Amino acid sequence: MATVAVTDDTFDAEVKNSDIPVVVDFWAEWCGPCKQIGPALEELSNEMDGKIKVVKVDIDSNQGMASNLGVRGIPALFIFKNGEVVSNLSGAKPKAALQKWIEDAI
Repeated sequence: MATVAVTDDTFDAEVKNSDIPVVVDFWAEWCGPCKQIGPALEELSNEMDGKIKVVKVDIDSNQGMASNLGVRGIPALFIFKNGEVVSNLSGAKPKAALQKWIEDAI
């Protein structure tokens, strides 16, 4: 499954109400490290299809949820399970580290 763009308006429906764990990537177009991890998240989304959903929230146009979660820097990653945050990670990491983080959390 490809990553899904989520807005403040669709966050609850796509993330909090999901029946599978959701990896939320808070990012911005101007953020180099965000672009660096984008392909790895896309690959993990496809490889772990059915186990997780990966969504991306552009903080430039959707600041509400980022503010609610206390995001201070990007990329900021959160894993939601049953509507609650179960883990978070900040900064760019290699694909293997992202995969381990996700597997440990779910």
